[in-house]
Amino acid sequence: MRSTAIGRASRHFMACLSMFWVGFAWAGAPIVIGTGDASGIYLPVGQAICRAYQQSTDSACRALSTGGSLYNANGVRNGDFDFGIVQSDIQYAALEGTAQFYDSGPSPDLRALFSLHAEAFTVVATSPQIRQFDDLKGKRVNVGNPGSGHRATLDALLKVKGETEGVFTLASELKPEDMTRVMCSGKLDAFFYVVGHPSKAIDNATQRCGAHLVNVSGPDVAALIAETPYYSVTVIPGGTYANTPNDTTTFGVRATLMTRADVSEESVYQLVKSVFENMDAFRHSHPSLARLTPTGMIDNGLTAPLHPGARRYYEEVGLLPSEAD
Repeated sequence: MRSTAIGRASRHFMACLSMFWVGFAWAGAPIVIGTGDASGIYLPVGQAICRAYQQSTDSACRALSTGGSLYNANGVRNGDFDFGIVQSDIQYAALEGTAQFYDSGPSPDLRALFSLHAEAFTVVATSPQIRQFDDLKGKRVNVGNPGSGHRATLDALLKVKGETEGVFTLASELKPEDMTRVMCSGKLDAFFYVVGHPSKAIDNATQRCGAHLVNVSGPDVAALIAETPYYSVTVIPGGTYANTPNDTTTFGVRATLMTRADVSEESVYQLVKSVFENMDAFRHSHPSLARLTPTGMIDNGLTAPLHPGARRYYEEVGLLPSEAD
């Protein structure tokens, strides 16, 4: 009996020691999350994730300002950083090796943690005559900086229409922080932005130069939604911005947090846990996150497999059934 008791105590001690060393292994490694530019939503959302992680673990976390979804997807794929906020369509393309990732091929080691806010393909225009997407033909527009998710979404829409950026008389590549200033100076008729709402950049444009939101709908948009697993109809409520009292119908994706399969399971587990166990504070960190639910964050927009660290947490709290069952 005494030998059995000693054996149990020894096993318990070794299990505790193992847990200690696992925790020690991830605690010292700083986490870097690729986000977006200063005028968008990715950066404050990444900062909110980092705050939750730092407060829960006392470990370092940095929200890196970047060029957006494509930049982040490539950064995660190449190992430049371990986590990135990306649109669900970019996540899918990077995983499968399609669209912008066709030449580099599939990246089957990409993994998802959770989804975030809905992101609408948003067209903002100054001319009262621009009410539908097709009204932009022959106009001066900002298509977005290379490496941005809104540029990729625009290209997908143009492709299904059988068109290119050549339908515009000007297709500038300004970053989001510059596009409102240039449009309000009279040098652009419209800009495109895939973003969660409300958006500071769009609010600035509607307030400063009388801009309004434009509907993006019709048979071509319906076809695009039907042929992809990540697009859906999105409605921006009327009154969200000045000069747009009625609902704006468009389509969109979701922002997601992405990583790789080789990233430490414990790091991913602790990152997911820190966000989900501080959900109220996380939802209040930015208006775009206000309607998030734990169930929706693992049901919507995840176009890559879950990382084992994320699945482990979801199974522990009952959000997913155990794979062992």
